[in-house]
Amino acid sequence: MASILELIATCTERGKLNKDAPYPPDMRELNGVDELVAQALSDGIDPDEVLNQGLMVGMGRIGEQFSRNEVFVPELLMAARAMSAGMKHLKPHFDSGAAKRKGTFVIGTVAGDLHDIGKNLVRMVMEGGGWEVVDLGVDAGVDKFLAAVELNPGCAVGLSALLTTTMGHMGDIVQAIRDKAPDTKILVGGAPLTQEFCDMIGADSYARDPQLALEYLSSSFV
Repeated sequence: MASILELIATCTERGKLNKDAPYPPDMRELNGVDELVAQALSDGIDPDEVLNQGLMVGMGRIGEQFSRNEVFVPELLMAARAMSAGMKHLKPHFDSGAAKRKGTFVIGTVAGDLHDIGKNLVRMVMEGGGWEVVDLGVDAGVDKFLAAVELNPGCAVGLSALLTTTMGHMGDIVQAIRDKAPDTKILVGGAPLTQEFCDMIGADSYARDPQLALEYLSSSFV
């Protein structure tokens, strides 16, 4: 019989939110992440183990599949929703200090751009990866990012854009952050971006999908 942590990982990967959720069809009426995480904590399993050996394992699997184009945005969204259901139970442990956050991640869609699906995916994956996320929303300019960096010393920053017409704002934001807090790790992402563009504006990493963003920050803040 699979351990409860493996069940949590599988339900996260498959996007099984809770027992009442109809998706995926082959897991109808089975407990989902919501019930399993609550049970694991009730059984005395350490919150860090639930996160690292359950939720993160499942999210890592679906993230790798997404990177290989074996699954697509709808499947990733369902997995992220399931993961969020588990994080609801873990949040009090993070807030109390019983479980450790890996750091703070500030993310926003840059000025002039109102698209947020990609940003929201990254936010959910980062939260599931144990990061405290400060979401600046859409149409976020230099001042909003600088204020967030000042309020969260040592944070990492993620810039999202879906329009080629708004990509240019990323360079302005990167430069402003470099002037204020030069050691800040800055990630950029979005459909029109490339590694060449990332290098040109002086960002630290180009993440073509949420899993790569999580992997980069996890390796940078060990």
